[in-house]
Amino acid sequence: MPDVTFVAPWFAETTLRFVDALAGLDDVRLSLLSQDAPEKVPAGLRGRLHHALRLPDALDPETLMKGVAHLRARGDGVHLLLGTLEELQVPLGQVRDALGIPGMGAEVGRNFRDKARMKDVLRAHDLPCARHALVRSTEEARAFAGETGFPLVAKPPAGSGARGTFRLGSEQDLSEWLASMPPSPERPTLLEEFIVGAEHSFDSMVLGGEVVWHSMNHYLPSALETLSQPWIQWCVLLPREADDPAFAEIREAAPRALQALGMVQGMSHMEWFRRPDGRIAISEVGARPPGARFMNLISWAHDRDFFRAWAEAVVHGRFTPAARPYAAGAAYLRGQGSGRVAGVRGLAELAEGLGPLVVEARIPEPGQPASPTYEGEGYVIVRHPETEVVRGALRAIVSHVRVELTP
Repeated sequence: MPDVTFVAPWFAETTLRFVDALAGLDDVRLSLLSQDAPEKVPAGLRGRLHHALRLPDALDPETLMKGVAHLRARGDGVHLLLGTLEELQVPLGQVRDALGIPGMGAEVGRNFRDKARMKDVLRAHDLPCARHALVRSTEEARAFAGETGFPLVAKPPAGSGARGTFRLGSEQDLSEWLASMPPSPERPTLLEEFIVGAEHSFDSMVLGGEVVWHSMNHYLPSALETLSQPWIQWCVLLPREADDPAFAEIREAAPRALQALGMVQGMSHMEWFRRPDGRIAISEVGARPPGARFMNLISWAHDRDFFRAWAEAVVHGRFTPAARPYAAGAAYLRGQGSGRVAGVRGLAELAEGLGPLVVEARIPEPGQPASPTYEGEGYVIVRHPETEVVRGALRAIVSHVRVELTP
């Protein structure tokens, strides 16, 4: 029986679904490392854990090594060390390397985590991506802007989820950004050309270095456009048509990109653009399952628990592709204003017409604090056998529902 150790710095709802999936495997003994107290794990799930250990910092590799040493001192094998958080991938690789635990090592983890290094790898393998530069001074930033032109995107090299990302549309924007957040050798910044076009994801299951399944989402609109305009409501559409000929180019490029970066086992999340002239460009790649409720969307579209499918793939190396009987989509309910949720308008009027399509929802509660991300304060997931029906439902939700915030 394999001893599997899962690292969950915080017990977020989605994180606990991955823990639950691992705990549901009959032939696995699961331990948990976290900086949250074990008592925060729901009682039913906590009772299925072999052991839960609290650490002072579950993102620090030295602390994680001490946690693994504690488990081994108890007689646990720690045959696999897993975690799904983006920020964990390099620390987990460092621990695996140091302790001889199978799985992705730190060097491969850095290929995914360091966005400048990632794009260098992609370009070295003749894969399409945005022009970029890791700048360490004001002079380097201005030089890149002079060569590339505007608009540009400034982001931390190890960022995720568009956090700390800025659109620089002019020389004035660049000057203001340099004045407030000047890059330095100690804190370099990744500058990229701002790609205009339709944004998508390419989510995949990889076994033995081969992509054995993939799915694509359409972002409506792009994540950065949503982030830059507080009034925009974000939607994600997962079409039923898994092998649309229009996406043949990314289906060819994405597996090559994952192989070049070193992906061997598990789920990956790739974001990419189609430019107005039809060319594609890979934006970012994560060596972990997608966030933003994408796993929920994938599960609803396939009528299959993909959290469980992920667990079986990473532990036992098995995955059986399944048909996709539905399209699915998520409308993220993003508050207007600032402060806390005062109320939600328009949802009741839509309920009668959309009722049969809604499969999952989280409605913002009065008094709930405003979310710092473009995912907003709540969401509604819909599904239907026809992609255009789902698209229309998403359009109706974001057109009619308003989350009101008040200071």
